[in-house]
Formats: sequence, structure tokens, C-alpha cells
Amino acid sequence: MSMYRNRYFLAGILLILLGIQFRMVDSFVLNEHATRALARVSKSGAVADTSSMSSMMLGIHPNPTKRVEPPRWLGLAMITVGAIVSFHAVAIPKT
Repeated sequence: MSMYRNRYFLAGILLILLGIQFRMVDSFVLNEHATRALARVSKSGAVADTSSMSSMMLGIHPNPTKRVEPPRWLGLAMITVGAIVSFHAVAIPKT
């Protein structure tokens, strides 16, 4: 028995729920580890290194974090794609 119908429906529902979540959130703040990983991947400006001077200054300055503001259209696009995938799952014939 094929499970494609169930998987498409689950993927569609998850996209809808994730899209609703993106519509409700204005911005989110990454932790220090995620900020450093994002800086390595995007090759953007240097994030505070782990030298002795920076470790001494961490008591004064907070850990480096990045604020991410997803575009407003992203949540609506995810909801739309999720609805299309869910409707497609309903249209797939049972086999």
C-alpha cells in the first residue's frame, strides 16, 4: 500500500502550521552558537572570537546574537503552498 497520500497531507499541514507561525512572529533572536554558524556560512562580518581578550570582555558585553526578521510574505507563501499540497493529497486516488 502506498503512503504517498498521507505524506503529502502531513507535509501540507506542517507547511500551513509553519506559515501561521511565521505570520505571528515579527522577529526572533538567534543564540550565540547559531549566530556564529550563520556568520561562517554567510561569510559576513566577523563575530567576536574566542581569544583571551574577548573572553575577558564577555562580562561587560553580552554574547553576540543576531536578530532575524523574516519577510511578511514568507508566512503567507508557506500557507498557500501548504494548502495546495494538502488539496493535492486529497485529490490523489487511493491505491
